[in-house]
Amino acid sequence: MQPSAEVAQRLARLSAHLNPEHPQVGESSSLMRNNCRAKGGAPGFKVAILGAAGGIGQPLALLMKINPLVSVLHLYDVVNTPGVTADISHMDTGAVVRGFLGQAQLENALTGMDLVIIPAGVPRKPGMTRDDLFKINAGIVRTLCEGISKCCPHAIVNLISNPVNSTVAIAAEVFKKAGTYDPKRLLGVTTLDVVRANTFVAEVLGVDPRDVSVPVVGGHAGVTILPLLSQVKPPASFTPEEINYLTDRIQNGGTEVVEAFAASKFADACMRGLRGDAGIVECSFVASQVTELPFFATRVRLGRSGAEEIFPLGPLSEYERAGLEKAKKELAESINKGISFIRK
Repeated sequence: MQPSAEVAQRLARLSAHLNPEHPQVGESSSLMRNNCRAKGGAPGFKVAILGAAGGIGQPLALLMKINPLVSVLHLYDVVNTPGVTADISHMDTGAVVRGFLGQAQLENALTGMDLVIIPAGVPRKPGMTRDDLFKINAGIVRTLCEGISKCCPHAIVNLISNPVNSTVAIAAEVFKKAGTYDPKRLLGVTTLDVVRANTFVAEVLGVDPRDVSVPVVGGHAGVTILPLLSQVKPPASFTPEEINYLTDRIQNGGTEVVEAFAASKFADACMRGLRGDAGIVECSFVASQVTELPFFATRVRLGRSGAEEIFPLGPLSEYERAGLEKAKKELAESINKGISFIRK
C-alpha cells in the first residue's frame, strides 16, 4: 500500500536528519528549495551562517538555534558541516536546521534567506604574514558575497570575517559590481567591542554590565576601536589612568566564543528591526557620512531595511578626539586595501 502524502513528507524529513551527509531534502519532497520551512516550523526569519563549522560559527549556530525569531537556520561551510548540522538540529527548539557542504551547495544555502551572517575565514597560522591572511579571507568573502548577490540580494548581511575594516569594503564592491548594493543592508559586526567595553566599564564601576552602555566607534581592530567613555550610560567619570587602562583593554582583547555571543546579540537586534520593533540601536561598521571615510562604526538604528539611521558621534573629549584621528588614519588604509582587492 502506498504511504499517504503526509507520511511520505514525514519520512523525507526524517531521512534528511538520518543522512547528514546529504542534509538538504530532495526536489521530490514538499520541502522545495524556495519553501524550506518544514511542517510545524516556527514563524520567524530564515538565517544562514556561512562558516558554520568554525570556532565562531559553531557556538553561533547554537545560539541562533535557540533564538525564537529564527524559523529556518542554514549552516554552510566547506568542511564538517554535516556533523555540526546533526548536532544542532537535535535541539528541541523551533528553528528547522539544514546543512550545506562545499561550494557546489552555496546557492542552495543562500536561497530565500532574510539574514546572512558571515564568520567564515581562516585564522593566522605559523609562517603566515598578515598580507597572506588578508588575501585568503578577502577571497573567501568575495566568493560568499557573489553568492549572496545572486541568491538573496535583499538579505541583511552581518559581516564578521576579519579584517572587518577591509572585508566590509570588499563586500560593498562585490555588490556594486552585481548591481545589488544597498548600504543599509551591509553591516560590519563590531558588537564584540561594545560587549567587552560594557563588561570592563562595569567592573570599574562595580555594577551589572547589563546596566551599562558604552558607544564604541571607528573600526574593529586595534587603535581603530574607540570607546567613547565620555558618553557612558549611566553617566560616569573616569580618571586619566582609568581611561587609558579601559581603552587599551577594550582595543586589545579577543576570543572566539565572546565573538559568537556578540554576533548572536547583533543578529537578534537585526531581526527585531526586521520585525518592526522600535528603538533598536546598536553600533556597527557601515557606509557612513559621519566622517570623511566611506565606512565608519557608530551607533545605528536598525529597522525593516537594515541600518535606517546613522547617529553622529556627539561631543568628544580631548582624549577621544586624538584617538579619532589615529583611528581614521589606519581605517583609511584598511578600507582602501579592501576596495583595491576587488577593483584590481
